[in-house]
Amino acid sequence: MNQLGLVAIGRNEGDRLRRCLESVVGQVAQVVYVDSGSTDGSQELARSLGVDVVDLDLAVPFTAARARNAGMERLLQLHPHLEFVQFVDGDCEVVEGWLALALHTLQTHPDYAVVCGRRRERFPHRTLYNQLCDIEWSTPVGEARACGGDALMRVMAFRDVNGFNPSLIAGEEPEMCVRLRRAAWKIYRLDAEMTLHDAQMTRFSQWWQRSLRAGHAYAEGAFLHGNPPERHWVKESRSIWLWGLAMPLGAIALAPVTQGLSLLLLLGYALLGYRIYRYMHQQGYKFKDASLYALFCLIGKFPNALGQLTFYWNKRLGLRSQLIEYKQ
Repeated sequence: MNQLGLVAIGRNEGDRLRRCLESVVGQVAQVVYVDSGSTDGSQELARSLGVDVVDLDLAVPFTAARARNAGMERLLQLHPHLEFVQFVDGDCEVVEGWLALALHTLQTHPDYAVVCGRRRERFPHRTLYNQLCDIEWSTPVGEARACGGDALMRVMAFRDVNGFNPSLIAGEEPEMCVRLRRAAWKIYRLDAEMTLHDAQMTRFSQWWQRSLRAGHAYAEGAFLHGNPPERHWVKESRSIWLWGLAMPLGAIALAPVTQGLSLLLLLGYALLGYRIYRYMHQQGYKFKDASLYALFCLIGKFPNALGQLTFYWNKRLGLRSQLIEYKQ
């Protein structure tokens, strides 16, 4: 594993960070942990495990993209000839066997820039919000358009596109994958366990903030790469505008002039929910899980829409978007 380094990022992750680092220390040439202003002793914990620590400057706004770029820079300062890097979030534990499998895949497929696998929730049934995350992580195997925050990348490809966009507060991995694919690189998702994630979502307000952040990411992604042929997140953004804003406002606004008939438009939510349920059921999910996912997809259109509005409002006023956090 002397060709492979690892960058972990986090902020106040506590025991989750310990599990994360202990799962990788000794398995790679170098582990770098990038801390975004923790106050729980995360930096000291990482150093006690023999991990190199980068403390981000508090004067510059934190983003996961900025942290990963800083980690990569430090990693290559320590080991200039590394060829591969595993990125992992500090609330995730790397599953045994993943690094060897992912490294072998990149070594045998020179056109692959990124490989990723299955991220699972550590406690999927502790809360319904954790369960929703676990369902969300289940994405198709094979050549993919994007990866998430946990992925093994080729250093050459990372440099080829100048890494992550540090100004993005969310959605930085798919945005970088757009640029990688434009540069003729491929992203591949393996049918293998990769990481255990601990969402630690216990309240509806946390889920709402996370969904708001997702809406912001969709809006910014479409703004940056929405032109043909990519059309990055244009379809998703249009769906959010329709179901999260235009449909309910239109139905209510037209109610006085249609004698309430316009409210029948709201029945469209039942149809959309059924379509989502049917798709999830066809993917093998049981009635309860498919129904839960469909319901929260519908509810999620509203915080998604607020996230979209936040992005364009800030853009109009020339303001920098602030980090949207959902954890304690």
